[in-house]
Amino acid sequence: MSDPDAPVVLIVEDEPDVAETYNLWLQDGYEVRVAQNGDEALDMLDEDVDVVLLDRMMPGLSGDEVLSRIRESGYECRVAMVTAVEPDFDILEMGFDSYLTKPIRSEQLHETVENLLERSAYDGLLQEYYSLVEKQATLEATKSSAELAESDDYEELTERIDELRDDLSQTLGGIEDDDDFIATLRGLGNGDEH
Repeated sequence: MSDPDAPVVLIVEDEPDVAETYNLWLQDGYEVRVAQNGDEALDMLDEDVDVVLLDRMMPGLSGDEVLSRIRESGYECRVAMVTAVEPDFDILEMGFDSYLTKPIRSEQLHETVENLLERSAYDGLLQEYYSLVEKQATLEATKSSAELAESDDYEELTERIDELRDDLSQTLGGIEDDDDFIATLRGLGNGDEH
């Protein structure tokens, strides 16, 4: 893959045949990195990695341990556990974004990677939206209506908030009503934390 803007997918898989299969499935649309164990994965991990496909059961560092270290390091990547282990209640404490049980198909892998990339973009929009709304509220609490009306910066801020609201609303299925929109965002903000 030679496209410098292609999303980066890190495959962490100790079975070479499985790792190569995932690589072949994904290499046309993504920059793919392959690590054969947890230590190698942590060495390959950097700010460019968008999605990690992480085998849960590996010799040495387990996928669970690698996941913990990824989250402790503060990387913004999305992590899909890809494993033959049937999920149990212990997954409630884990900070992954998706859980795939082997064997998986090409379409399933592609769909998971795409969903995680969309979620990353959506989270970025949501974070920007909350940040700008906070700034807007602060200005509205401290400036007079006349001062706000005269400010080009405030007008640009309001326009950007409206754009983000439209983008987020479309992502959420076209919520039109402001109260519904805000309630939905609050629900997502409270319920989607890992």
